[in-house]
Amino acid sequence: MSRGFVKEEDQEEPIVIPPRAAIPAGVTNYVTPVGLQQLKDEMKQLETERANVTAENDTEKRRAQSLIDGKMKLLAERLQTARLLKPEDQPKDEVRFGATVSLQQLSTRKNQKFQIVGVDEADVKKSKIAFVAPLARAITGAKVGDEVAFQLGNEVRKLKILEINYSS
Repeated sequence: MSRGFVKEEDQEEPIVIPPRAAIPAGVTNYVTPVGLQQLKDEMKQLETERANVTAENDTEKRRAQSLIDGKMKLLAERLQTARLLKPEDQPKDEVRFGATVSLQQLSTRKNQKFQIVGVDEADVKKSKIAFVAPLARAITGAKVGDEVAFQLGNEVRKLKILEINYSS
């Protein structure tokens, strides 16, 4: 049947499933133990949500379940590609995945502290940055006392590594 003969109210908007945080092509999906548990917990929550969907009619219920199914599919792909790296297995004397790093911006003497984590676990409000973030990439491999140049737009900032910690 031609779309011209379909009632307007029968035409549904396509379901838009929000994408997960991007992982660059060819980059391994590293996760910390905490990050892996968060992904598993999220899957359980989505499964519960799907089982308990209530709606005014079948169309709304089907659309709500389809949205959750789409989120679950993206999450399942992320879980399938997750590669667990335990922070305690990293070299203690250099910045690597899972490290909590204290550093100082030399020009302003401002100190910062954050943990380098997986893409899905990253949360600036909790001082967690993704290992693929430019800052994390700039300091990876550095040791306490090292000065690192970090390109931020047209500006180059000098950073000094003050402390590296791998305890949770």
